[in-house]
Order: sequence, then structure tokens, then C-alpha cells
Amino acid sequence: MVTGEGEGLVGHAGAVLLRKLADRAGLTAALGSALARKGKFPLVDRGVALVSMAVAIALGATSMNDIALLADHEPVLGAPRSDTTVRRTLELADPRTLDKIARARAAVRAHVWSLICARPAGFPWLAIAGKLLAGWLVIDLDATLITARSDKEGAAPTFKMGYGFHPLGAWCANTADSERLAALPGRRF
Repeated sequence: MVTGEGEGLVGHAGAVLLRKLADRAGLTAALGSALARKGKFPLVDRGVALVSMAVAIALGATSMNDIALLADHEPVLGAPRSDTTVRRTLELADPRTLDKIARARAAVRAHVWSLICARPAGFPWLAIAGKLLAGWLVIDLDATLITARSDKEGAAPTFKMGYGFHPLGAWCANTADSERLAALPGRRF
């Protein structure tokens, strides 16, 4: 039954799963440590602020003010971070901090992969044409189109007459949701 009059309903329920996954995997705490500053004790954990903004982006946020998208999730995730907290967190993004964040993400990713390998069925090898590819990691490489209108000099439309970017991505096909491994920004056309 679909209703617009229900009580206690939450839109974007998947946001809770994203945030809780980051918390359970240790990403939120690792990012909080990477963003910590000696002698500073912010009221809001910077790891929580960064993960919350990432969740808001997954919900369609396009600016720092859109952190308010998480307001409906307050009973589960706590009070949403303010746009000021998000701005202060993003201001910490100097090269040294970005390196610490990259190392924290790599450590959490390695931990999650070890959990995948430790599951009873073992690592999720792929079967192609009825043959199990045990020991093989299958990497899907593909480009995607992101539409963005451009008045840039020399910009030409695609063969489908669109404008935008075409970043290249690499995904691990062995994981259930094809984990994104890397991306290269595409050129503007």
C-alpha cells in the first residue's frame, strides 16, 4: 500500500544503511582520527561530518546546505551536521590530511576485503559460461557520461548530441555490488 499520510515514515531509508555500514566497518572512526587536530576538540566528530556529507551526496546533495537532507534520519543517526560544520571539515583538506584520509580508507577497505574472504563460502569468485574463475579478480572498465552543459570554446557534442564529462571507472565484478576501485576524471566535451 502506498500512502502519503503515514506517520513515522522515513524517505531515503538506504541512507541509514550507508551511514551504519561506514560506522560498523570502522570508516567513520578512521576518518575522525585522520581529521583530528592536536589541541582541538570539536563538538562534532569530523569523521561523522564527512561520512554524513558523503551520505547526503548519495541522496542527491549538490551543496553544503544539502546536509539538511539527513534531517529526517535524526531519530536513527542523530542531529544532522550543520553546513558550517561541513565547511569547517572540508577546510581541513590540505595535502597532508588528504593523505591521512587515503590511508584510513585503504586500511578500512583492506579490513572489509578480509571479512569478505573470511566468509563461509570464501571469496566470491565469478562463474562465466558455467566455468568458475577461482583465483581471478574480474575488473570491469567502462566510461560513464555525466551531462553538464558547457559554453566552453571548442566544446563539441557527443554523437548523441549531449554535452558533459566522460570519467573512466574500474569496478570489481566479484563483489555483489561491483565495488568501485578507481576512477579517472574524463575530459569535457
